[in-house]
Amino acid sequence: MKKYNYILVLMWMLLAAGPSFGQDGWRSAAPQKYIDKVAADKIFRGSQLGVMAVKVNGDTVAAINPEKRLLPASNTKLLTTGLALNEFGPEHRFATKLAYSGAVDGNGVLHGDLYIIGGGDPTLASGDSIATPTEELFSIWKGFVDAAGIKAIEGKIVGDGRYFNGMYIPRSWQYADLGTYYGTGGQGLSFYINAQDFRVAAGKNVGDPVSVELVYPQTPWMKFYYECTTGQPGTGDELYLYTSEFAPVAVMRGTFAVDRRPKTEGCANMFPALTCAWYFSEFLSSNGISVSGGAADLDYNGFVRTEPVLGRGLYRAAENLVTIGQTLSPTVEQIARVTNWRSDNYYAETLYRHIGLKRAASADYAACQETEAQAFAALGVCSEEVSIEDGSGLSRHDYLTPSFFCTFLKAMMGSQSYEAYLRTIGWPGHGMYETRLAREPQSLKSRIRYKSGSMGGVRCYSGYVFPKSGRAEDTIVFSVLVNNCLASSEELFPVLDKIIALIADEN
Repeated sequence: MKKYNYILVLMWMLLAAGPSFGQDGWRSAAPQKYIDKVAADKIFRGSQLGVMAVKVNGDTVAAINPEKRLLPASNTKLLTTGLALNEFGPEHRFATKLAYSGAVDGNGVLHGDLYIIGGGDPTLASGDSIATPTEELFSIWKGFVDAAGIKAIEGKIVGDGRYFNGMYIPRSWQYADLGTYYGTGGQGLSFYINAQDFRVAAGKNVGDPVSVELVYPQTPWMKFYYECTTGQPGTGDELYLYTSEFAPVAVMRGTFAVDRRPKTEGCANMFPALTCAWYFSEFLSSNGISVSGGAADLDYNGFVRTEPVLGRGLYRAAENLVTIGQTLSPTVEQIARVTNWRSDNYYAETLYRHIGLKRAASADYAACQETEAQAFAALGVCSEEVSIEDGSGLSRHDYLTPSFFCTFLKAMMGSQSYEAYLRTIGWPGHGMYETRLAREPQSLKSRIRYKSGSMGGVRCYSGYVFPKSGRAEDTIVFSVLVNNCLASSEELFPVLDKIIALIADEN
């Protein structure tokens, strides 16, 4: 990356002209000609295509519908991670605390509850390489308990996820998404990315029940119903878990094709704070520290509950706690890198809510939307003409323009977190983009940093093209947004690859 380590003074001089681009001026012949041609082809018939590619010096490389508001899908994560890096700095970490209520007697018995107080670390027990392994994390937490002289707990292990206030799932997410591993929302205390793994296998014949087994994490308070059947050959995996945070009940519905091999189905766990408390309670019990009250979490009103049903709170959470230790999350840069490289919705929503909490002392989604506009303004970006309702792009009420993405990406070049930001963005031929631009030379692919976005009918790419010359003013920022497209990936990807390759050829 040293080749592109531009002098900040030069960058600010280039950015001083403001975020507007010469959309009606000069166009590069090759990319513009190709974009105009494919826009009229049958592959985009009935679809919407928006493209903007512009050099930092203001020269427009290519444009079509640059101001059209379109669904960005996971391209939204480019905005969320960039803002988070700019707001907190790449090295910032989020704390999870252990504390207790009551008192410890002379025999080492805690007459009170032990609290795990979430601080918005999305990596807890996630299994990610950036996270502390679960057994090691629990050993550290037990070390805090040991150091406090606690040998037994006459009370409960309470998972406290109140760090983020308000509903933790945006109102505009689709119902079917809420039970998926990618639709878990962002909470103050997490466990295993708020997901659960089920092992599913088709029945012998079409119409037979699907075999479903919960693998991990266990949630003994939940009641699962499986109303799913074996589907016709070629119909794939159409299983969805329908669940909510309001009751410990979930139903798996849909079909799983008879010709599909058994697989692990990732679904949402709506009670991660209780799950975290339950697993830590089990860990303590198996390591010589008895817990008489088992695991509990807190409801919206701050009442301790052992059964996650609204109105079943036992008593109000203690206010005067004794803190005995804390652990820290990976850095914001590390979290942002996983967010973009894996396109992780949960990590993105967590970062989004952290921004709201930092700026407005509220992680409610309404507050987050207002504070995000402030965070954009701090970068010199006006967001009045776009709509953003979440941090991940799962909402179908996010409406962004190619021009807006280019404005933001250019503004990030003036941020002190720019180099860290680049390290969070993937490139063709790497990771989830391993097969992208497969026919292009490595010399071209190595100059591209971008993020994809996809959902039904939506395919998007936005990012940077670094110049062969090394001159900062020749860097291209680009955004390609496709909506309402019924073409298959096999048809669409080569077209998008060529658009991006032709843009990259311009510097």
